[in-house]
This record gives sequence, structure tokens and C-alpha cells, in this order.
Amino acid sequence: MKLRVVALAVFLALGTATSAAADPEPAAPEEEVSVLATNFQLPFPCGQSWTGNSSGSSAHQSWEIDFNRGGSPDADLGDPVVAAASGTVVISAHQGSTNGFGNLVKIDHGSGWATYYAHLNTRSVTAGQSVSQGQQIGTVGKTSRPGNNISAHLHYEVRQGDGYPGNIRKAVFNGATFGYPIQTVTSNNCGGSTNPYTPTEVCGSGYSVVDSAGLGTAGTVYLLYNNSNGYNCVVTLKRTSLGTPTAVTAYLEVQGSTRITDSGSFGYYAGPVRAAAPGKCVKWGGKAGSSVYDSPFEHCGS
Repeated sequence: MKLRVVALAVFLALGTATSAAADPEPAAPEEEVSVLATNFQLPFPCGQSWTGNSSGSSAHQSWEIDFNRGGSPDADLGDPVVAAASGTVVISAHQGSTNGFGNLVKIDHGSGWATYYAHLNTRSVTAGQSVSQGQQIGTVGKTSRPGNNISAHLHYEVRQGDGYPGNIRKAVFNGATFGYPIQTVTSNNCGGSTNPYTPTEVCGSGYSVVDSAGLGTAGTVYLLYNNSNGYNCVVTLKRTSLGTPTAVTAYLEVQGSTRITDSGSFGYYAGPVRAAAPGKCVKWGGKAGSSVYDSPFEHCGS
């Protein structure tokens, strides 16, 4: 059995901020402290890097953010969207002609705090459902009101209380306020504070996440690439039964080569599985609990 060392993190709950005016100014220090207390993470799987832009749409108010990471207009279509913090789903519906949100998920985090995830291609949660931080709630899309043609992206908002747009708050990810108006952020949304490992930690220095797939509520499998040496790496991180050995699998197959697999009973993750793949397509995947993911041959050369 592999030894996985648990690193515990302690988060301090602080007071609630007062409501901003209808035309919000940058948050006061005491408001910033309150925002940090919510412990939000990026609404994308652990290790992924996304570029947020708060000024790219004329429809934006205050601190709303549009997220993309692909190089073409619809490159992000269908990518997983996860809960920024635990809470209760209060809206999971297509907004139709009501507004430009299209498929919308709203999560209530308590004490007046809520997050909004708009333009989703699909929704995987229902109103009234409890969700954990890092749980998949849908996929990136481009749904909106009829006749409003947009490219795929995630529109993300944090609100506190009522009175839009004065209730919009600055987004905070992993304890750091988003660098408005534009910043690229790497996700630490790794199933909350319980699993102390990230894909980049497991694969090692020089690797970055290029893709991921959810394994239900049991875990997530990640594909990483190292530009300096041309190696791919696959790791499956558990989200349940942490610290208890359960069946987990990670595999990587370079086209034309034999598949490499790490499979067994592990406390926190399976992998890392590494293989040189410069200029070649790879097939990758894994298993946690009863959920399995198997990719086609893809990511050719990266």
C-alpha cells in the first residue's frame, strides 16, 4: 500500500460584509476580509488554468467574470464546471428569455453568499441538491436568450444579499482576490481541503494540467504535459474515502505503444503514470469507485 501523508488545512470563518452601493467601488478592507472567509476556489477542476476577464462583455456589472482557456471561440465547450464552495443548489434551469444567462446554476453558500454559473452547455445538479466544493455541476457552454449568439465560456458571479448589481462581490480564489480586470488563475479546487495532493504535485515539477474528467463523486482523473521533456503524466485523485485504501486506477497509452497502468488500493491517488509522447496522440483515463473514464486518442503532440 502506498503511503500518502495527510496535510490538514485550517480555515478561519470571519464576519459578513456590509452591502455595497448600487454602483460598487473597490471593496473596503473589512469587506475583503469577509469575502476571504467564504473560502471559494476556482470553478474548474484541480490544476487547470483559466483566464478570467471582467471587462470583455458590455453586459458585465462590477466584478462579474467570463472564463476561457482555449485558443479558439468554442475550444472550451463541454469542459467541466465545478462548485466553487459547498452549498445548496437553489436554481438549476434554462432562463429562456428572462435574461442572457441561458443554462444557469445558482448555489447558496449560507450567510447571504451565492455563486452563479451561467451559459452552461449541460447542468448535472438539480434545485434543492447539496453539493460539495469541487463537485461537477455542469459543463461550459454558450446558451443564452434566443437570438443572442455567443462563444463558449463560463460567466461567473459572487453575490451577497439582494439588490443587483450592488450585491456583486469581488471573486476570491484560494484566499486571493482575483486580479481584475484580467488574470490567469490555476485551480486549487481539489475536493475542498481534504485531499492534500494536486495533480502537479503528484506528477512533479514542470507538468501542467491539459485535460481532466470527473469520476462521479469519487474522484477526478487528470492528464498533464511537460513541455521541457515531452512527457505526459496521468493521475487519478480520490474525493471520497480519503486516507482509506480503495480501488483506484490511472493509465496512459501513447499511440503505437503499450498502455501503462497504475492500479491498486490507495488512500489518495493512483499514479503518476508517465510516458514520452512528443508529437504523438495519447489515450488516457482512470477509475475511482464505480466510475470509469476512457478517452479517445487525442491531444496529439501536447
